[in-house]
Order: sequence, then structure tokens, then C-alpha cells
Amino acid sequence: MSEATTKDKPTNFSIDPEIVKSESKLHQSRSIIREFSLNTSMHGISGISRSQSINNRIFWSIAILIFTGMMFYFSIQAIRAYFKYPTEISVEFIEEWPQAFPAVTICNYSPLRYDQFIMPYLNYTNTFNLTNTNDTNTFSALQAEHISNFLNHELNRNQSLHDLYYPLETMLIKCVYNGVNCSAHDFIRFISPRYGFCYTFNAQTKHINNGKLHYNNENGKSGQLELDLYTHSHQYVPYLSNGVGIVAMVHENTQLPLIDRASTQLRPGQRHKLGYIKMTNVLLPAPYTTCNNKVSLGLQAMFNQFPQAHYTYAQELCFIVAIQTYTYQECGCVSPFEWSTRYIVLSGTTTVIHASLCNTSDTCYAKAADRFRSLSSIARIFASDCNQECSINKFLIKLSSIAAPTSWYLNDIKFLIESVSAIPLSSNWSTVWSSDIQANYVGIDVVCESTRVETYTQQASISVVDVISNVGGQTGLWMGISFLSLMEIVEMLYRLLRYQYHRIRRRLQQ
Repeated sequence: MSEATTKDKPTNFSIDPEIVKSESKLHQSRSIIREFSLNTSMHGISGISRSQSINNRIFWSIAILIFTGMMFYFSIQAIRAYFKYPTEISVEFIEEWPQAFPAVTICNYSPLRYDQFIMPYLNYTNTFNLTNTNDTNTFSALQAEHISNFLNHELNRNQSLHDLYYPLETMLIKCVYNGVNCSAHDFIRFISPRYGFCYTFNAQTKHINNGKLHYNNENGKSGQLELDLYTHSHQYVPYLSNGVGIVAMVHENTQLPLIDRASTQLRPGQRHKLGYIKMTNVLLPAPYTTCNNKVSLGLQAMFNQFPQAHYTYAQELCFIVAIQTYTYQECGCVSPFEWSTRYIVLSGTTTVIHASLCNTSDTCYAKAADRFRSLSSIARIFASDCNQECSINKFLIKLSSIAAPTSWYLNDIKFLIESVSAIPLSSNWSTVWSSDIQANYVGIDVVCESTRVETYTQQASISVVDVISNVGGQTGLWMGISFLSLMEIVEMLYRLLRYQYHRIRRRLQQ
């Protein structure tokens, strides 16, 4: 064959069909990605796709990496801020009408009445050779030193002290609520270690007022309780109390009042006005706070001693129960000054233990209480659920008083005292009754000053909506990403997956 013929003959190249097919598939995948890159609303990506030079692509790639890092940093900071659960307090003034009238608790300043106390006490002191006398008319400071031990002794023997206290019927001269007479039957009682019998009007109960609370608007009035009381100071046990009068407290209807700590002392010979304004505190539940409204078994054992009332959780009461439980575990007895919390439920059990009271000369209970208050590790074990109340109503009291009773009211008081009192009056009552009334009369007016309720509500300062807005602002600022941009990514992924699906399906069919 000639040389010319050889040169003119066309050259044939062998092409691998698998390579062509692979390149075609790769081209189709790239076209989907390129179409997405050119049309997406996310800034920067389209810049890379449009770049005609390698330098331009490097510039846009570096820019995207930097701003993506900034976007993630600030977005993560916004999310972390939300999970710190920050809160703020909003203050509102709400007109609440009608408004439930609060509970009002009263106690005689001196817990024991001498005529009922002196004989059992002398029997105790004579039995233990503390005294050697049967004289009921004189009482010395030396004799008074053993009163606490006597009371503890009686309680540890499960002896009732009820006869030693002042019944409300003997102290209550008059009771009027919103112009309608009330009586001792409208009160429930509980025992205070310091003041003996205390009596509460308008507590949440099942048997008084058909289980309903009194409201301010009853009988067309605006909420006022009028009480006239007589202290019977001639029956006070000498050296036991350092004053004469009535203690009172205005509180929530479902609250067991800590009358020993939060009471107002009212002196005789005056009429006292307790004007109140309601204030409400509302806390957020977990995870924003550790507030609690659940009554523990130990606290419920305490409430069970007052079956007449419906009491709810209180943080201070929870701590008292926790301290008593720890004291019992350490000493085998509980504080002699917290009689109402003698019923203990040890941790991990459901059995209620009727604990005995420690002797006042025993220092074990005092040391245990000191350790409890000073060591947080102990409190975490025994008072782990003693957190703030999630909601509580408080009453701000404005106290004022005037001289009372008036001279024209004295005869009416004299008649009422002589007719209703089961306590022996003073031996010279017939001649000194007027001065006795002046020295023992206490008038109380509990009045609603305003229907405006001051409400403090805890609110989340960062909500889920705020988090989404903050993250959206960061993604939009640094990368121009919105929810629709994310849909573009979803669309691209869907197209790629669909393409791969059809390719695999065709291969399987072949």
C-alpha cells in the first residue's frame, strides 16, 4: 500500500462505554448542583458558581467559610442564652372584685390560764421534788423555771393540754363580718407552742360556711371583720409572759400561720385597725425555677394534726419538718419548742413516727439544728424539696389604733363578759370591773383598703420565638439563609436522591 493511501485512511479510537456512561451521570449530578448554586438565595454560593477564575473562587470560598463560622458562633450563643432560662419580673396592678377575704388568726398573748394550770403543775413539781407546796395563790419566779419541762412531760405522756388554754368562747365578746354577726363556731383552732390555742377566721375548711370562703362583697359591703376580745390577764401565769394583749395575723386562707414569727402584737385599751392590701407572687415552674407546691409525707403528717383545715405547702414549714426529722435521727427526740411537728417520716419510709420531745436541758436538739442550718450538705439531704412556693398571696398590713372602749360601751362589755365567760373573773370584779375592762379589752378591725392587687409575675425573658428570631437574624445577616433557603437545599437533595434512585432502579431492571 502506498504512503498516500496510508495517510488518508481515518484513524479509529476505541471508547469504553462505561466511562461515557459514568461521565454522563456525573454531568447530570453536577448540573443539579450547579443549577442550585446559581439560583439559591444564600449569598456567596452563587458567587462561586459564577466565578470565571480560580482566584475569584478562592475569594468567595474563604468568605463563605469565615461568615459561616460567624453565623454558627452567634447562633450557638443565642441558643445557649435560651437554655440558661433567664427570667424577669413583671409588676401588674389588677382590680380584683369580688376578692376573697383573707384568713385572720388571733391568739391570747399568754398561753396558759392560771386556774386550770396551777394544780396539775404543783402535782408535777411536788412529785419530782422541785417544790414542796400546795399553795395555789402564790407563784414565784423559781417555780416558773420548770413550766417548759412540765409541758413536755405532759405531752410525752400523751396528755392533752387543751384544758390549760383559753377557749375562744371566753375571749370573744363580739364578732361581726360585713355587718352580720359571727361566733366562735366560725373559727378553727390550732396549737401554737408559744401562744397555746390560736383561732382562725375564714380558713379553707369543709364544715364552716358550707366549705366556702367569705368574700369582700358579701351583704353589699367591702370586706370588714370586727372583733372585740377580752384577754383575762388576771389569769395569766406569773413570769410566763412579759406583756398583756392579743396577737393577730392576716394571711392566705390555706396557710398554716407561723404565728410565733409573723404576728402583730395588739395592746389592750385600744381598738386596732389592720388595713390590708393583697400582693401576689407567681414563679415559673421548672426549668426556670425550682419552685414547689407538693406537700411531702412529713409535712402532710403535720397537717393531719389539724383535720378541720385544708392547708397547702409552705417553704418555712417544710424546713421546720426537715429540721425535726434530722434532729430525731441524731437525738432520738425532737425540739421541745415545735410541738406541732412531733410526727416524723424518715427518708425512704412512709411510716409516721410519733416522736417524743427532747428535754429542755438536753443540748442535742439545739446542736443538731445548728448543724442543719450551717451545713448545706445536710439540708440537701433532708430538705431537698423545700423550695420556694410557686404561687403565694401576701397581705401588706397598715396598723393604726384609737383608745377604746368608750365609757358608754363599758356596760355592754361587762354584761357580755359576765354572761359568756367560763373563766372565773377577778375576786374584786364587782368594784374594779371598769378598770379591768380597760386593761383587758382589745378591739380589732380587719379592713380591705383596696381592691387593687399588686401582682409580681416571673416571666421568661427569652422565649422559643425569641430564639428562632435570634438564630434567623444571625443566619440572614451572615449568610442570607432563610427557611425558604433551607427549602432550596431540601429541593436539591431531593433531586439528587431521586436521580440516584432512578439510576439504581434502571440498573436493577437491566
